[in-house]
Amino acid sequence: MRIAQIAPLWERVPPPAYGGTELVVSLLTDELVRRGHEVTLFASGDSITLAKLEAVHPQSLRLDTSVKEYQIYEMMELSQVYQRAHEFDIIHSHVGCAALPYAPLVKTPTIHTLHGIFTPDNIKLFEHARKQPFISISKAQREACLNLNYVATVYNGIDVESHQFYPEPQDPPYLAFLGRLSPEKGPHHAIEIAKRTGWTLKMAGKVDAVDREFFEEQIKPHIDGEQIQYLGEANHIQKNRLMGGAVATLFPITWKEPFGLVMIESMAAGTPVIAMELGSTPEVVDHGRSGFLCRSIEGCIEAIAQVPNLDRRACREYVQQHFSVQRMVDGYEAAYQQILSQRFAQNGHWMGAIAR
Repeated sequence: MRIAQIAPLWERVPPPAYGGTELVVSLLTDELVRRGHEVTLFASGDSITLAKLEAVHPQSLRLDTSVKEYQIYEMMELSQVYQRAHEFDIIHSHVGCAALPYAPLVKTPTIHTLHGIFTPDNIKLFEHARKQPFISISKAQREACLNLNYVATVYNGIDVESHQFYPEPQDPPYLAFLGRLSPEKGPHHAIEIAKRTGWTLKMAGKVDAVDREFFEEQIKPHIDGEQIQYLGEANHIQKNRLMGGAVATLFPITWKEPFGLVMIESMAAGTPVIAMELGSTPEVVDHGRSGFLCRSIEGCIEAIAQVPNLDRRACREYVQQHFSVQRMVDGYEAAYQQILSQRFAQNGHWMGAIAR
């Protein structure tokens, strides 16, 4: 099958540190190539991939301070993709609603994975394009009132074998937090949990410009380098070591997260997750097996005492069973075939080859 993957340009594929969507696109693209598909990845020029790479800019836009209008490069990327649509059997977009206006202009079908959330503004475009095929990354992400044409829910996956397993937490014990230091990720809640219990908290993640004020006012004053430690951004190895050595990873989000890769990365390392019961967390954390779902700060505090009762190897096995790259790509291949089969039924001829 000839497949075009459209990635965001803000970050490299795969990301050197933080970037959930770009990591998923990387794992998906490379596994599709390994399975014999002819894949073209449209992404930033510094991306690393087994697929054929097409780029409208030599590096991720986050690293280029001369770029002032992100949307210009996104439009250039989408223009390039859809001018070449006849070269592909299916186009797979990971850029939110940006590709929706382009998709109906060509015969090649586009399938859209929704990695983000709905807003009062983008919802207007989604309603306009509701008949296009969509994939959700969790059931909680879906908004029933929009009546979008969901083809499937495909959970994000990770390369479990690239995550070292930690059968025991490190000594002295600590709690971990990994993620953007933004209000919706709840680092301030993680700090409160640590301070109220006396636990050491090790935090890692980036601070976006939009969250700088929040960081300076609500996070930085608590960082003492001892009980509350901030380690900066972390790459794959550092993330694995941070979470793998922890007694538990805190995921005290304040928003309906569509999917949190941090949760499965932590569980793959053997470390249970203590998460707020919001958004997709009930679909990702197996309560009482791979972590605990809580409805308050008090609930998170109580859950810490129950963590030693969990089997760290069971946490890893749970990820292997439900959130592996192979399972994720199986889901996407099935969605591609469903779309092409529907086109065949509608048009009476194949739009492209389904078989690898």
